[in-house]
Amino acid sequence: MAADWPDRTAAPRAAYIHVPFCRHRCGYCNFSVVAGRDDLIDRFLTAIDHEMQTWDQPTLNTLFVGGGTPTHLNASQLDRFCQSIRRHVRLADDAEISFEANPEDIDTTKVRQLSDHGVNRISLGVQSFDADKIQRLERGHTAAEAIAAIETAATVIGNVSVDLIFAAPGESVATWQRDLDQALKLPIRHLSAYALTIEKGTQFFARHRKGELRPAGEDDEWQMYQDLRDATAAAGMPQYEVSNFAPPANRCRHNIAYWQGQAWLAAGPGAAAFLNGRRTVNHRSTTTYLKRIESGHSPVAESEPLDADQYARELMAFGVRMIDGVDLTSVARRSGLDLNEKFGDTLRRLIDDALIQRDGDRVRLTPRGLLFADTVASAFL
Repeated sequence: MAADWPDRTAAPRAAYIHVPFCRHRCGYCNFSVVAGRDDLIDRFLTAIDHEMQTWDQPTLNTLFVGGGTPTHLNASQLDRFCQSIRRHVRLADDAEISFEANPEDIDTTKVRQLSDHGVNRISLGVQSFDADKIQRLERGHTAAEAIAAIETAATVIGNVSVDLIFAAPGESVATWQRDLDQALKLPIRHLSAYALTIEKGTQFFARHRKGELRPAGEDDEWQMYQDLRDATAAAGMPQYEVSNFAPPANRCRHNIAYWQGQAWLAAGPGAAAFLNGRRTVNHRSTTTYLKRIESGHSPVAESEPLDADQYARELMAFGVRMIDGVDLTSVARRSGLDLNEKFGDTLRRLIDDALIQRDGDRVRLTPRGLLFADTVASAFL
């Protein structure tokens, strides 16, 4: 049992639901995804309904439905899924309700269906508008389809977020600049942009080891990141986290709940929850997840209690990635620890290395620290 800390029993105000189905698995994808197994969807809808029945139904401020591709469900399946959510989830009147989608699954009918079910934010996995880069990333849409999906979602729902990838194999700084220019011309309110990471277990990892795949060089990657920060600032979408950009009113409230170490519920294959001071992760295999629930067993594959020390470390590591930084007084209050004793040496070293700056009890990344954000976060873990 983890030692008590003041925030340990905080009620969840966020929930994540994972829908694992996709048309195909992209070469860089390391998520809990199944492609070509639409025969499992009806079993999944029954299982996810059963799992959500175990929730205590606190009033939630945010709900994020990710995947996979939630919009891969057909109209009747999507209705059934959304009705199940409404039965088991109590949402605040101003709740942020996000659905992830791929451009090839979006049309006016589907977006209106989502809107009718209360969805008020669409997160589109575009990744690129460049035909060659789209092909290299093994995406399933064209640039025209991506543009049309953004415009359709913006017309019906309004609040559209777009994901982009930079530093892809064969990508030049000029290609990335064109992707940015195109995205920022469109009616989006939020942009998430990530340097490509080649993770173990992906097709890209195997190809990289064989020498078939070479990501962009470090100097180009840093230039792309600087171009990203400059372009979003000029477009009125200021950076609020290392990889996220939006006006204050359109910041992703759900992700902020994660970064601030708030409690959240989760359901679906591979979904991770943080509740009562304990982190749990469901089994990543969709078929194993289904079998466990269908046999009356818990889908949880991993369960880890957090003590005050680990909780404080995670609050610092994730909090410092936000541009507003992390407040040491808040972390001390929520963890019950003396942070000068816990992190004094670490903070001094990071300040000496010009990676963070401290203003009273507020700690922020420096411009140089933004380039080494993972290094800064790791220093606290």
